[in-house]
Amino acid sequence: MKHFKKYFSPILIFLVFEAVGVTLWLSKDNPFYLFNFSYIGLSVSLGFFLFIRKYKHARRLVQLLVGLYMLVYLGLICRENMQIEGFWYYLFAGVFEAATIHYAVAKIFGPLIFGRGWCGYACWTAMVLDFLPYKTPVQPRKKLEWLRYAAVAASLVFVGALFLAKVGNIERIMFWSFIIGNIAYYAIGVALAFVFQDNRAFCKYICPITVFLKPMSYFSLFRIKCDKTKCVSCGKCERVCPMDVDVTDNSIKRKNGTECILCMECVNNCPKGAL
Repeated sequence: MKHFKKYFSPILIFLVFEAVGVTLWLSKDNPFYLFNFSYIGLSVSLGFFLFIRKYKHARRLVQLLVGLYMLVYLGLICRENMQIEGFWYYLFAGVFEAATIHYAVAKIFGPLIFGRGWCGYACWTAMVLDFLPYKTPVQPRKKLEWLRYAAVAASLVFVGALFLAKVGNIERIMFWSFIIGNIAYYAIGVALAFVFQDNRAFCKYICPITVFLKPMSYFSLFRIKCDKTKCVSCGKCERVCPMDVDVTDNSIKRKNGTECILCMECVNNCPKGAL
């Protein structure tokens, strides 16, 4: 029984993804959804299993497994725009497919369970940015969060204009906007990382997806919690956190609480095992 409890989290994660996959498969009569969510669920579960087994590259492995699948297979091979423009496109078209399902599961309702886990384990932009040298921020956080809302507005205006102008062959435009958008994201993300000496600067200031992720993450079921009886207030957890989260505060109102990407750096570096 004790052995089962140890691996309860990865088992639960896999079952949640499997339940979503089966539900979508039966409701949409499309077995692709079963494959899609089974693959992602298995990848994430494997990462948590390896983390429990103390494999230090567990999260990075999941990033590559899921990020490359989303970018290369779904995006480039299947030609689905999984960026925010694809979400607006399918929403305006009145079709609950591809990007709209992806956003509903991963970025709107999913955060109620996994918080900002998408950012830590599945985002193909962060997958590349996390290879850069500035893994923990060395400068105070800037007040530039308004840029993410500007990015959301720009994407909405772009897609809305295509529909209002009744532009033909929008599917092709969506595919090329996915290509160009990713190139822009990587270029801006790398530039910001070196300017601010922070790999996650793009996530904090520019990424439009966080506008969807943050509200639900406030009530996330999976959270890093601190055992106050063990904590010695050494501050190491906050220093190694790439998102500037105060994980010693168990309140849902903790500093940058909706920014936690469940990277587990705080857990790995806590000298007292308080997290």
